[in-house]
Amino acid sequence: MACKVTLIMCHFLVVVGLMNIPTLILAQPQVPCYFIFGDSLVDSGNNNALLTQAKANYPPYGIDFPEGPTGRFTNGRTKADIIGQLLGFVDNFIPPYATVTNPEISKGVNYGSGGAGIRDETGRNLGDRISLNRQLLNHASIISRLSLLQRNKTFTNEYLKKCIYVLEMGSNDYINNYLMPNNYVTSRIYTPDQYAADLVRQYSKQLRTLYNLGARKVAVFGLSLIGCTPTEIARFGTEGQPCVQRINDAVELFNNKLKPAIDEINTNFQDARFTFINMTSISTPEGGLVPPGPPCCQVRSDGQCVPNSIPCPNRNVTIFYDGFLPTEIVNSLFAARAYVAQSPMDASPYDISQLARL
Repeated sequence: MACKVTLIMCHFLVVVGLMNIPTLILAQPQVPCYFIFGDSLVDSGNNNALLTQAKANYPPYGIDFPEGPTGRFTNGRTKADIIGQLLGFVDNFIPPYATVTNPEISKGVNYGSGGAGIRDETGRNLGDRISLNRQLLNHASIISRLSLLQRNKTFTNEYLKKCIYVLEMGSNDYINNYLMPNNYVTSRIYTPDQYAADLVRQYSKQLRTLYNLGARKVAVFGLSLIGCTPTEIARFGTEGQPCVQRINDAVELFNNKLKPAIDEINTNFQDARFTFINMTSISTPEGGLVPPGPPCCQVRSDGQCVPNSIPCPNRNVTIFYDGFLPTEIVNSLFAARAYVAQSPMDASPYDISQLARL
């Protein structure tokens, strides 16, 4: 499969090349722990033992990852992995909840699950997955384990307030829910605006639950342009446009409602430091969006890589690894701009580096 350089990819490579990443050599992490919630964009192996199509513990996934295929839905590191390194967690990646041990939990846990959504039913067409509500229950369990290990509940509560929390949720509520009318009723019940409002209402409650579990420094990623993913383009067509515009319009409705919901949490809870990471700003550089190009690997009908297929030879000039997920080089750009915003539009009110220092 040919891997084609586009204008947007050239922008990615220039920005990543110019990024100075001094935190990679810090002796100590900037925060005591780092917790990750989300879907296939951050999953690092939680789906491996589940009965689901949404798993990536086989080649060609992990072709550029030191440990090979681990359950990460890309060729190398995820965005969450790279943010962890930028925060100074360089000895080991934050472990998945499925295999985390008690000695590891004080540094953080990755709860991400491919196919998961804000809504509990999201992703059921793929099989089992760990919805955000279940991820929050798993986090409560980890807090109990941590409190027992630290033997001081007050200390644990103060400890958790210093940690960074990242959430990457909502893509599947469109891809594997609203945009599948044969599998789900949501598109017959809600207009796009109503659906976005309902999703954000539920997400806001879940973010408040996370606050009640002790989280104070929380980075919430907005949705990227789902309508520009190769699989959605193949499914819906673009009518001569670079991407599926109606899907990107629906994403915009969600993002435009999510940011005020985050601002409201900060207003209502004086010690809350929640921030919105604007993936639309980060993924659409100056000059406008151009066709994203084909995925790097051969894909199945669900957009995932065909097992043991041969990926494109140069992953550093390809935007998408499979039908939905970016390559490591693109994850590097996204992580770098979430960590240190390059534009006032990238993060509000803080980027992750600022959040860590608060």
